[in-house]
Amino acid sequence: MMYEFEPKAQLRDVTLRDGLQLTGKMLPTDRKLGLARSLLAAGVPALEIGSMARGDLVPPMANTLEVIAELTAEELEKCWVWVATPRHIDKAAAAGARNFQYCFSASDSHNKANIGRSTEDSLAAMPDAVDITRSVDGQIQLCIATSFTCPFEGRVPQERVLAIANDDRAQGATDIVICDTLGQAVPAQVASLVALVDRESPKRRIVFHGHDTWGLGVANTLAAITAGATMVDGSLGGLGGCPFAPGASGNTSSEDILFAVRPDWFRPDTLATMVDISEKLLAELGEPMRSKTVEGARSSRDRNSVFEWVV
Repeated sequence: MMYEFEPKAQLRDVTLRDGLQLTGKMLPTDRKLGLARSLLAAGVPALEIGSMARGDLVPPMANTLEVIAELTAEELEKCWVWVATPRHIDKAAAAGARNFQYCFSASDSHNKANIGRSTEDSLAAMPDAVDITRSVDGQIQLCIATSFTCPFEGRVPQERVLAIANDDRAQGATDIVICDTLGQAVPAQVASLVALVDRESPKRRIVFHGHDTWGLGVANTLAAITAGATMVDGSLGGLGGCPFAPGASGNTSSEDILFAVRPDWFRPDTLATMVDISEKLLAELGEPMRSKTVEGARSSRDRNSVFEWVV
């Protein structure tokens, strides 16, 4: 018995965007392509493969267009690209992308630090972003960063997030992404906001993006799924963080999420494959392993174990 978590949700691995953006090393295009294809081959259903943020500000994202251009149309159906302006979508679509995560912050201070404009300005530009996406038969997500707390303003009221979710200018988004950018939320808080958005805004897929700064990444992810999220984000080994959110550490580990929810495609041999991919990547980047599942899977490597998940 695999004990698959109910209700079900799909994992989106964000290693190639949110995972890499704080690292000091730039991964070559071929290396990124290899990672994307290895994860897809392992069964990971969705990926975030890069960002259209300026390469001089976020150097690890500088070759995103090259990555998009080298992926096949079939692969790109499962891949998402972070964008913040209609121009970003234009450029990514020209390279072949069709799935766009249009992101801005619920708090003005963080949006100005992260994107260089007010939240109102980002929202005002969203109808153009939707129109461009529709012109290429793509999908666009409304991604709300700092949905719980802001590093500059503190707690973000739920009413602020709900107002953005219900703004007419955000209509046309196929999904809404609720982000615990700082990893400071607790499960009851996550469940409350996800349920509120599900209940009181237009019906669309809800995505939860969490960080593990305070050790509640998996708990918050499970709370989000129970409250109505059907896609959740994670990164290999808990890699990542926001360069414009002081104090935010890595994303919730993909391995930890998968070990908890046990989708039907995730088996002990799948975990072994992902552990190998994750360990090699983090060693290459000089980053610490934050995944408890990876640590557990390796805990008995030198002795026999009857637990099937030990690799």
